[in-house]
Amino acid sequence: MARMFDTFVDLTVTSPPYDNLRNYQGYSFNFEEIAKELYRITKDGGVLVWIVGDATISGSETGTSFKQALYFMELGFNLHDTMIWSKGGFSAVGSLALRYGPVFDYMFVFSKGRPKTFNPIKDRKTKRAGTSFKGATMRCVDGIRRPSSKIYTIKEYGQRYNIWEIPPKGYLSHPAPFPEQLVEGHILSWSNPGDLIYDPFMGSGTTAVVSLQHNRNYIGSEISKEYCEMAQRRVDQKIIS
Repeated sequence: MARMFDTFVDLTVTSPPYDNLRNYQGYSFNFEEIAKELYRITKDGGVLVWIVGDATISGSETGTSFKQALYFMELGFNLHDTMIWSKGGFSAVGSLALRYGPVFDYMFVFSKGRPKTFNPIKDRKTKRAGTSFKGATMRCVDGIRRPSSKIYTIKEYGQRYNIWEIPPKGYLSHPAPFPEQLVEGHILSWSNPGDLIYDPFMGSGTTAVVSLQHNRNYIGSEISKEYCEMAQRRVDQKIIS
């Protein structure tokens, strides 16, 4: 990132190592230095999607994800949305003795000012599709609900909510791979064809592969030579196919 120009990147989609929950070839990272650089390189109107979870240590969740979110806000990012990645399953059975099974991660969506791009995904199956109705009420500033004169027709598919249920399937040679579907949703939502997508923890290369699938440019940073080679193989396969 130090070699990038200021206000260079349209969208960053990434997931840093979570509280040492995974072994990433023994590497660690300086969060505050990386956060400052991410703010510097993000374009005005650009977006950063930061996907994180917390470890439980000595009976308490660390709260690292919230501390990181607050630091990004101190730097000048807006916390545009706090989204949830619901993984739809659970495997760490040991923790069930004292708490409910954790099945989600946070997806903090930060923006540098007002987001310049939002392409809402509309794939939520609605009830009573095709039904028209009149008289929906709107709450006014005085707190009173007043009817609207507009006629509304329920469409077959509505806009997604900010909880996405996506199974954690990915490139199995990496300890914590992104599901392509998860990255795809954010790339489609917060960028346009030709935009530059960045991942400072590129890992197995999912962000790069999905960027290519949707005609975006990409840059990935990765400190592990093994993961760099893994990502390059996936990118090469995508280009050939």
